Amino acid sequence: MQQYKNPVIPGYNPDPSIVRVGEDFYLVTSSFEFFPGVPIYHSKNLVNWELINHCLTDEQQLPLAKARNSGGIFAPTIRYHDGLFYMITTNVDNGGNFLVYTDDVRGKWSAPVWIKHKGIDPSLLFDQGKVYFCSTSLQDGKAGIALYEMNPQTGQLFTQPQIITYGSGGKYPEAPHLYHIGDKYYLMIAEGGTEYGHMETIFRADNPYGPFKACPHNPILSHRSAMGSPIQATGHADIVEDQNGNWWMVFLGIRPLEHAMLHNLGRETFLAPVTWNSEGWPVIEDAGVIKLDMNGPLPQPALPVALSFEDDFSSVVLKQGWYQVRNPVTHRYQHSDMGLILIAGDETISDKNPTGILIRQQAFNISAQTELSIIDLPESAKVGLTAYYNTDYHYEAYLTRCEDKIAVCLDLTVHSIQAQVACVLLSPLKTISFKVVADQRYYTFYFRTEQDWIQLGKGSTAGLCTEGTQTMTFTGTFLGIFAAQKALVCFTSFQAKQLPTDYHIAGLPLTENKPKLIQDENYADAPVNLP
Repeated sequence: MQQYKNPVIPGYNPDPSIVRVGEDFYLVTSSFEFFPGVPIYHSKNLVNWELINHCLTDEQQLPLAKARNSGGIFAPTIRYHDGLFYMITTNVDNGGNFLVYTDDVRGKWSAPVWIKHKGIDPSLLFDQGKVYFCSTSLQDGKAGIALYEMNPQTGQLFTQPQIITYGSGGKYPEAPHLYHIGDKYYLMIAEGGTEYGHMETIFRADNPYGPFKACPHNPILSHRSAMGSPIQATGHADIVEDQNGNWWMVFLGIRPLEHAMLHNLGRETFLAPVTWNSEGWPVIEDAGVIKLDMNGPLPQPALPVALSFEDDFSSVVLKQGWYQVRNPVTHRYQHSDMGLILIAGDETISDKNPTGILIRQQAFNISAQTELSIIDLPESAKVGLTAYYNTDYHYEAYLTRCEDKIAVCLDLTVHSIQAQVACVLLSPLKTISFKVVADQRYYTFYFRTEQDWIQLGKGSTAGLCTEGTQTMTFTGTFLGIFAAQKALVCFTSFQAKQLPTDYHIAGLPLTENKPKLIQDENYADAPVNLP
């Protein structure tokens, strides 16, 4: 047995699905309105995961113009058969269910193969010369899981849908995965909704169409009765057998803030070992309650994990891990010898297609910083650093021009209500650095034009949490850089790293003064003081 830490893929990585090919494991997660779509992770030991590619990398595969906040791509499943990888998913705002495939998991995936079925959370089982497609479905207004036989190369459905289960009584039976293990067919689903009552249940039958019998110890995974746990809302799982004959479950969960039932990191990917009892049912230890520190027979030893990200923008293509909101307007992003040039149009960061790039926030305590050089900053243009949840919830520190003066400002947007909480005039400049330091209570923003970091202000972590949004959302917070309203800027570096919980930035302190705007035209690098 070896010790490992959960989550194994931290930050917004929900709805994990996994497949093994030889000694290699591949895992995909949902991507919603963010581009590129459906990240692909690779691991040898199930604990250390590397982002190697994305299944959906162009607008034909991933049309997101119509995607609402937390719309777009829901719940992918990855499978491997006869030399091909298949990924099946749903674009809930444009086209519905489809799959793509490839013989090179690190290369380009196929054009979409569309499937005429209205449910979500599709999955595939390749079994004895047949391919089974299962998904959520409604029959006479009742939610259940439907099964078809299909051709995965064309999307043609050969049979009429047959409801094979309505679940065990929990709301929203979804996320079906059908397996042929031994002489039984196992159907594993999520129930209870992807919130604090989430759970995973399993059923089995002698053939794919049932009748399916419920496991007597359902749910096999849930934290709905473990309200003191630092992990909540576990469910939406997939299982895999490793090369040593050991079984594992990957699933989503959340880590709420310590002081509230709120979460800002999104639904993350967790791992638990699975054993089989004498009656042939899968068992998660401790009655399906998971811990941050776990033990299991990993196929290879776990390695230390250091959460960090760095980019000097020297590559002509964006580094894996950067994301854009919906389909990017490609001419707004140019690479030069100096760095990444952003060419903003009229859009703001609150629009559906902001000009900027983002990384997932992977830890509560984290810092991110960037340095930029101004090329052109027209009146009201903005360039800077953002903590971004979606179009209606985001914080940003930025440089702007107002009445021929340069200012550094902090805006907070919550429920689509924007408030400027700091604005400080600067002497003319060409370069500036921004930093954000996050913890479970605040995102604190800083700027620097010379040596010392100066605190600009802060916004509550609770303002970027899923539970507080005005519509049902499913994503998590990102950190990144942006340009808006005709700005032309070159970003020369970006770094993010996890911080210890007692981290304190060595910057200029706050005072009791609370200036909104410093009027001295000769002002340069004085501390800004907010509560």
